[in-house]
Amino acid sequence: MQNLIDPAILFFIFGVLAGTVKSNLEIPPAISRFLSLYLLMALGLKGGFALSQSGLTASVGISLAAAVALAIVIPLIGYAVLRRFVSGFDAAAVAATYGSVSAVTFVTAVQTLENQGVPYGGHMAAAMALMESPAIILAVVLANSLRQKQASGVVSQAGGEAALAGPAAPAAPAGASVGKILHESFTDGAQLLLLGAMVIGLITGESGQAAMAPFSVDLFKGMLAFFLLDMGLMAARNLPQVKGQSPVLVAYAVIGPIVHATLALGLAVVLNLGAGDGALLMVLAASASYIAVPAVLRTALPEAKPALYFGLSLGLTFPLNIVLGIPAYLAVAQAVLS
Repeated sequence: MQNLIDPAILFFIFGVLAGTVKSNLEIPPAISRFLSLYLLMALGLKGGFALSQSGLTASVGISLAAAVALAIVIPLIGYAVLRRFVSGFDAAAVAATYGSVSAVTFVTAVQTLENQGVPYGGHMAAAMALMESPAIILAVVLANSLRQKQASGVVSQAGGEAALAGPAAPAAPAGASVGKILHESFTDGAQLLLLGAMVIGLITGESGQAAMAPFSVDLFKGMLAFFLLDMGLMAARNLPQVKGQSPVLVAYAVIGPIVHATLALGLAVVLNLGAGDGALLMVLAASASYIAVPAVLRTALPEAKPALYFGLSLGLTFPLNIVLGIPAYLAVAQAVLS
């Protein structure tokens, strides 16, 4: 309940309501892009400042390794489940979307922890950056494997494999090479800004923190509320895409994040993480990408339906995580890991 009376969350709910009644309220794309970059830069600085105080310890390395492991396991599980119900390409695309992470969900979770005075490690921002790419790479590898089967006359369909009736499918598009995807993932502007700001925060330490406090602390709450208003409007516009989807996919969009968060909680227990770090790991595992991954998949997996993976992640999973998931994951982490 405390999360629901947070101004930033209320602005998100207001945006959903405004979009649902088809209001002409909108945030210009350039403003939305600026807000996104601001939040990533501020988050990177906060993470860097925290790391300068705690240092790069063995526990930090273990946490980062756990994050990467989740980013590999989650999309593989998702693909194995979804390919029974949808085409192989759609299964790979949805699995990649839910195997990657949402920066806005993470930023909102960080703000919730700070509001409640729950400590967390600055390295978790690095964990978010590391978790974005593995799912994309796995999706490309799976798609290329499916194309090879198509080229030989066999395609993986919902429920099993069947012979193609028509001519062989075209070869993989040039943009689908793993090398190109790797380059795009690690040189993406938003990703670089996050990591660069973290390095700057790590180098400058306390003096940098004091100098940047008006930018990275005082403005953060208002900027997040403004951005979540825009996200609420976008979520409302994508809700109609969810209505026509298979009940199995809708169930996956709701239940999948809970399962993923449970996996993260299990890892947090085994690794003896604190409640703050465990909660953020759960949030990262439960989130789904709606910016980076869909943008790459449009080129890398043109055979998949964008309305499917984009509609489910932004229209259903993102609102549920923002309003209900974050407070639930934090409460569970505090109960189990404290």
